[in-house]
Amino acid sequence: MVLGIKKTKYMPYNHQHKYFFITLPPLLFPTYFHCHTFYIAYTKRYWADLAWMLTFYIRFFFTYGSLLEIKSLLAYYFIFRMLESSWFVWVSQMNHIPMDIYYDNNLDWVSTQLQATCNVEQSLFNDWFTGHLNFQIEHHLFPTMPRHNYWKVAPLVKSLCAKHGIEYQCKPLLTAFADIVHSLKNSGELWLDAYLHK
Repeated sequence: MVLGIKKTKYMPYNHQHKYFFITLPPLLFPTYFHCHTFYIAYTKRYWADLAWMLTFYIRFFFTYGSLLEIKSLLAYYFIFRMLESSWFVWVSQMNHIPMDIYYDNNLDWVSTQLQATCNVEQSLFNDWFTGHLNFQIEHHLFPTMPRHNYWKVAPLVKSLCAKHGIEYQCKPLLTAFADIVHSLKNSGELWLDAYLHK
């Protein structure tokens, strides 16, 4: 809404639920993350980190360079980075974008974490596909816990929430994906309303 009130129009935000799929997910890793990580390493003078980052590309090109010509090698690299990027965006955002966050409630830390995220139902596929990040609530509460142990602590977190009257949200995978689209559509409509009427 802030951009709408300021009459800032970089792109048609009211249609973001339509173009989200072909812009952000496939391009996040191959473009933004590549540029940003190198930019930070260079500007902060993290020379050791920069050197280690470069060794990855050197090893990658030496390993696969004899198998593919340079154009095919670059295509191979960027196609897989685009697939990885799409997977990452969908998996990370299904637990965050749809959540309603109220900054003025002054809630305790645990309640804030449960308000800001939700879980996706446990199944062998969901655990594998999300890398156990379908337990996003537990991930927020115990960020250093190994992800494959989140299912063990989930019943304890649920009972804590029930005891204190805190909502513990868990939904099916496809519902979580659909909620991303609905949330983008809703925020786009809010932007348009603010842009046109405020």
